[in-house]
Amino acid sequence: MSSSPRRVAGGESGERRSLTTEVVLAAGVFAALCLVVLVRSPQLLEPDDYAYRASIIALSQGHLLLTNAQYFALKAQLSAHGGPGIEQWVHLPSGKWISQKNPGYPFFAVVFQWLHALRAAPLFYGAFGCAGLFYGARAWLGRWGGAYATALYCFSGAALLFAWRATMSTFTDASLIAGAAGLLLGVLVRRDDPPARRFALGALAFLALDGAVFIRYTDGVELAIAVVVVIGLARVCRVRWRTVTGWCGIVLAFGVADLAVNHFLYGGVFTTGYRPGIVTFAASAIAPNLERMPSRLVESLPMGVLALLGVLWIAGRFFSRRADASVRRSARRDALVALALGAGWLAMWGLYSAYTWTVGQTLGPGNPLHVVRFYVPVLGLMALLGAWLLTRLPRWSAIALIVLIMGLALWSYVTPANDIVVGRPPVARVSPAKVSPPTVVGLSAASEKRPPG
Repeated sequence: MSSSPRRVAGGESGERRSLTTEVVLAAGVFAALCLVVLVRSPQLLEPDDYAYRASIIALSQGHLLLTNAQYFALKAQLSAHGGPGIEQWVHLPSGKWISQKNPGYPFFAVVFQWLHALRAAPLFYGAFGCAGLFYGARAWLGRWGGAYATALYCFSGAALLFAWRATMSTFTDASLIAGAAGLLLGVLVRRDDPPARRFALGALAFLALDGAVFIRYTDGVELAIAVVVVIGLARVCRVRWRTVTGWCGIVLAFGVADLAVNHFLYGGVFTTGYRPGIVTFAASAIAPNLERMPSRLVESLPMGVLALLGVLWIAGRFFSRRADASVRRSARRDALVALALGAGWLAMWGLYSAYTWTVGQTLGPGNPLHVVRFYVPVLGLMALLGAWLLTRLPRWSAIALIVLIMGLALWSYVTPANDIVVGRPPVARVSPAKVSPPTVVGLSAASEKRPPG
């Protein structure tokens, strides 16, 4: 029996009201994130902050590589505000200086440095991440899915702490991955959307993933999984092969450009600023990391518990033989999405479970941020899986869980112990946007060598 025009119109009106309410709530959650982050004075907590700050300011002056004179002049200017000025930069065989860190983040932050609003950089990309998550979660989960995913993404201790630290790339590359995951999820789920829209949103998603890889090379595992997923599900999700080919072309073009930039900056397509043996992965590191990291991850990323429960619930529905045909179809779709999101989550955490450097950094008590940050890039994937669980619960239960997680996030964010990293007290009230341009002086060079923060 078909619905009457009045009932259809009423349903459409109700859907619009619901969407408006969800958008307002998601925007409010993001605004709360911005408020909590911006009311706290900035600090440089570890060597990476100093390395990225120097790179951003150097790039704002038009320099990718610094001469001896430029390097020491910049270091003198930055150290005038307290602290070492520059850390984790290396002296290349060419005689130029460059940060050990991936060169990508300064390109994403330099515009905000020019605008004297560097603290807004991670929040700007966080807005992209939230928008992508909202789009994808609502397409997959329906009403309230987008609002739940946004809330889970914005409020964890790790999200707040790294959105607060504008001289770190962690929240930016996590936001690029989150936004890309949400966009691709929406593109694949909305099979009846116009091809041009699907191509455009997918292209934006892959450009965001390319940017995340440019910021952190290990994000390449997320890019690779995304390519495999869209190729594997293209037929099921009615994505044209020329659309998939176009997306793969974007990835290929980025890969060539990234290797060219790497060769220009470091002298080799696979060369980095780190000495051989500094960044290593080994099976012997897995056991100690698995022993020490889970408690720290639960404290900093509590929505991971919801995400894991969501995966188990989805698996149970998929393997259940008592459901009717419509439930089985829904279970298969959810299982495919969970498999894709879970693969990205497992790949990143599995990679860093073998990271040898974190073994020594987790010997002491507390929750060292420089260790937890390696696991943050998949924050958006966990938020999507956690949102699935929340949409299966009564509304009051879901809201109560979100409030609990927000409270845990705020507690972790203001805990004084989190301000002490790598055995060094924080340098308070240092604003990178207020640093004056360096003057050129003639000095000799000497290389500083430190392990990755």
